[in-house]
Amino acid sequence: MRGLSGRRVLLTGGASGIGRATATRLAEEGCAVGILDIDEGGAAETLRRCDGKGWFRRTDITRRAEVEAAVAAFEQAVGPIDFLANIAGWDVIRNFVDTDVALWDKIIAINLYGPLHLHHVVVPGMVKRGFGRVVNVSSDAGRVGSSGEAVYSACKGGIIAFTKTLAREVARKGVTLNVLCPGPTDTPLFDAVKAASPDGAKIGEAMARAVPLKRIGQPEDYPGTIAFLLSDDAAYITGQTISVSGGLTMS
Repeated sequence: MRGLSGRRVLLTGGASGIGRATATRLAEEGCAVGILDIDEGGAAETLRRCDGKGWFRRTDITRRAEVEAAVAAFEQAVGPIDFLANIAGWDVIRNFVDTDVALWDKIIAINLYGPLHLHHVVVPGMVKRGFGRVVNVSSDAGRVGSSGEAVYSACKGGIIAFTKTLAREVARKGVTLNVLCPGPTDTPLFDAVKAASPDGAKIGEAMARAVPLKRIGQPEDYPGTIAFLLSDDAAYITGQTISVSGGLTMS
């Protein structure tokens, strides 16, 4: 795709799933890829798949100081950040009435505060330089809701609204922001979510049946859209939400 080669991209959640598939795709497109994750082993495997061209720093995105240190280290080692992809996420399936504040706090910290930290640290540099592109991975749960994922859905819906708002604020500074909303996807997180529920296997089967294309997503279903939104081909697109869910949601 046009305008990707030689660009510097920082992405979260690159140790597995959609994040790993995206890091690999962007490396293939010629980007200098920086990965933030807490899974050092998984990140090492991702770097291997990127032919060793990537950069990694163990970072807990819920901790602002760690995000600041990681961004500074990446920019010192690789250069100013052109692209940001917020992909990291976490959840468990549990009816809201059966949850507690401790669980809410963890879900909110990872899925909402984490991306907020990244934007607040990275976007000012983009604004100053007059160029930047951001893709935030939300979820169809944030668009239409998802049983057993009330707080997660609230966070992902918040990311959609936040992205639209920030896209308006920085459009004249040459910075675009867009959202990708996956449907149910076969990732380590999805496996963990199913394992945490006594009805996990049935949940997975029911989700697959509900998708018009009759399967849940694979991590490789998303990097093409993310790469497009970061590319020059999408230079006139900002503040948009794109669902990639096999037709599970249509709007």
